[in-house]
Amino acid sequence: MKIVVLAGGLSPERNVSLSSGCKVCAALRERGHEAALIDMYLGAQQAPERLFSAPIPEELTRIGRQAPDLEAVKASRVGEGDGQFGPGVLALCRMADAVFLALHGACGEDGRVQAALDLLGIPYTGAGHLGSAIAMDKDLTKKLVAPLGVATPKWELVRYGLEDIPALTERLEPPCVVKPVASGSSIGVSIVRERDALSAALTDGLAFGGVCVVEQYIPGREIQVGILEDKALPSIEIIPREGFYDYENKYQPGAAEEITPAPIPAEWEKRLGEAALTVFRALDLSVYSRADFIVAEDGTPWFLEINTLPGMTPTSLLPQEAAAVGIGYGELCERIIEASLSARKAGK
Repeated sequence: MKIVVLAGGLSPERNVSLSSGCKVCAALRERGHEAALIDMYLGAQQAPERLFSAPIPEELTRIGRQAPDLEAVKASRVGEGDGQFGPGVLALCRMADAVFLALHGACGEDGRVQAALDLLGIPYTGAGHLGSAIAMDKDLTKKLVAPLGVATPKWELVRYGLEDIPALTERLEPPCVVKPVASGSSIGVSIVRERDALSAALTDGLAFGGVCVVEQYIPGREIQVGILEDKALPSIEIIPREGFYDYENKYQPGAAEEITPAPIPAEWEKRLGEAALTVFRALDLSVYSRADFIVAEDGTPWFLEINTLPGMTPTSLLPQEAAAVGIGYGELCERIIEASLSARKAGK
């Protein structure tokens, strides 16, 4: 098949996305497909059709310790216009049998790119535009799944400006977690254990629009569950060497210990898989995803969020879970494409 791997974009997670895209593109080429990698925001600096044979930049596979400077990315774009699709991107996508979305974050995972491709009749990987949009909104997702018997920490959506922070600091109760309502890779997330730290956490949230979920802190083990073709994969436990599973610990090799299958009782594994599938189906997702949980001492899986385009970087979790049941990386990429084409044909 002829496949375009869409990566990058204008998101704080663009470096993660580019790393995912490089690995996916290389794997698809190894499996005999024609694959082209393109940065959705910067676009093509050469004739789009040449990208199917262009070398894959090795430096893009490495993810720095900090999120990228998006103003610098904007300044580096060649040509006019400030739309999300850079020069030549849609022309290249129209050449393909499928577009593999290696995008992460608000630019690509929130349903807008999916809706645009739907309107153009271009098949793509992963969930459809509506499910993607709902899953990106942590508050809306929790509202939908909490009545279904899925345990989720108590939460409140707060919309605020700088002048509101003192009152919020007095009213909100630590320990809690402050997180942007529509962001990923733990960017902007703060675990607040003392009231004195609330003001700084909320101030950080202003950089993400001042719309945050303030969530009850649940102590326990961080365990995540992938879904592939409507089946739960083996869970994976994450144990950071220090701190919590933030942006740096996610993507720096050796920063966290990742164990799959997670060393938990079979009953806990069953409950995790069932909870992940309940969320997946409630949001009408398709093909694949990864749900994040905190598992308490009594085995209760507390649902945090679900990711519709899980990372596919060299350190990402979903490929590790797939490998635990004998699905290699290249096969995983092909299965995602094949299942996605079937989902698009079914109108999902």
